[in-house]
Amino acid sequence: MTVAQQNHLGQPVGLPVPDPRPRPRPDPVMLTGRWVTLVPLQADHAEPLLAAFDADAEGRGWTYLPYGPFTSRAEGRDWIARCAESRDPLFFTLCAPDGTPQGMASYLRIDPANGSIEVGHIHYAPALQRRPAATEAMALLMRHAFEDLGYRRYEWKCDALNAPSRRAAERLGFTYEGTFRQAAIVKGRNRDTAWYAITDQDWPALRSRLDRWLAPENFDAQGQQITRLSQG
Repeated sequence: MTVAQQNHLGQPVGLPVPDPRPRPRPDPVMLTGRWVTLVPLQADHAEPLLAAFDADAEGRGWTYLPYGPFTSRAEGRDWIARCAESRDPLFFTLCAPDGTPQGMASYLRIDPANGSIEVGHIHYAPALQRRPAATEAMALLMRHAFEDLGYRRYEWKCDALNAPSRRAAERLGFTYEGTFRQAAIVKGRNRDTAWYAITDQDWPALRSRLDRWLAPENFDAQGQQITRLSQG
């Protein structure tokens, strides 16, 4: 429910924003966690990233993305080189503790004036899927957006038919806000887009839940979670 107040005409209007100044645009920075490090995407990450993505032999991870799988290594390298030059989307490479690239993610639809930013272009190699590092990568990006940059709204959008992405958004604490019907044409197919978001009002409680889940004591000797994130 939207919280409102009345103006001098007796009409409901939104509450004043305490600090309405534009937020800074994100820079290419390194974000370091226990299981994963996010580094600015570079063109020379192409070969190890593409090799990691090769483990998805069926190409299931590309189905709902607007690009890929690529017909050749050269096409994949060219795509990553273009991504590395972009600033919106601003791409990161997700690396294992030994520095091996295992996935990508980005900030996009960056709106400093309104303090809104989206996370997207998320593509995990099989080695990163269903691992603590995948959750930690998302937590690091959220924390940087809310705490370092001061954004008010953090969005997640996906194909409404992409059930794994929708489950991931809900598990991470995003709130479903609706579906935009016939929002786009992707790979020649209709795409209805499901919208999710977290606000700065949601963030403190969500950060506490993520911190509890990511704590070393929440994992056994085999690295398996003891308490699920949804239970935190």
